[in-house]
Amino acid sequence: SRFETCWPALMKDSHGVIIIFNPDLPSHLKEIEMWYTCFVQQQPLLNSQCLLVAHHKPGSSEDTENLSLAYPLNKLKLIHSNLEEDPEDVRMEFIKYFRSIITIINETREREEMSIIS
Repeated sequence: SRFETCWPALMKDSHGVIIIFNPDLPSHLKEIEMWYTCFVQQQPLLNSQCLLVAHHKPGSSEDTENLSLAYPLNKLKLIHSNLEEDPEDVRMEFIKYFRSIITIINETREREEMSIIS
């Protein structure tokens, strides 16, 4: 990708990664593995710091709702977004995700402070 030179700047000090993809496109399923490897595994971030969002466009096929992803992507939290049908569900999932990230940041900060004190 022509933006790869920017990736280190994007990744620096990041606490979470949200990967949004179109489950109707087989190429996207391959690409999310690459994004996961580059942005989550190489940092390294915990799997709980990554959220996968399968975004369904209006009129897209329903059978991708039962998406089965291969390891290691199947270890990640996966939500389906369909803004026509359930925007509120998606909003609640995002809030839950952001809360979990804040918890991780606070726990890390506490550990660092304790290590400085001791």
